[in-house]
Amino acid sequence: MNTKTQPIIFFDGVCGLCNGFVDFIMAIDKQKRFLFSPLQSDFAKNNLPAKLTQDLSSVVLLIDGQTYTKSKAVIKVMNEIGGIWKIALMGKIFPEAFLNSAYEMVAENRYRLFGKKETCRLPTEEERQRFVS
Repeated sequence: MNTKTQPIIFFDGVCGLCNGFVDFIMAIDKQKRFLFSPLQSDFAKNNLPAKLTQDLSSVVLLIDGQTYTKSKAVIKVMNEIGGIWKIALMGKIFPEAFLNSAYEMVAENRYRLFGKKETCRLPTEEERQRFVS
């Protein structure tokens, strides 16, 4: 695991939807390119601007020294995985403001729709090598 060179997906560790997204990415990321870290972790607090760890409403992608949030992060993740998942690039035909508005609407209701855990996700034994905290 190399946190300096591997892309890292930061997510709300107590959010059911966010954890589902992490599970989905782990399942389709056959090359195991991505690492994962809850936004609530010390690692996130030490490696992201404070505003990104205080507002848990967006997935954050850190790749090649750049951060992406909201719809840009999701599209970038899917593009990096490649294959059929590059279809997410079609999202770029819509204005970013439109995509982010839709993203924010889901984010505002994610706990009600997908649940909220009491504590951050604990990775399984086989997942541990892909999580940084």
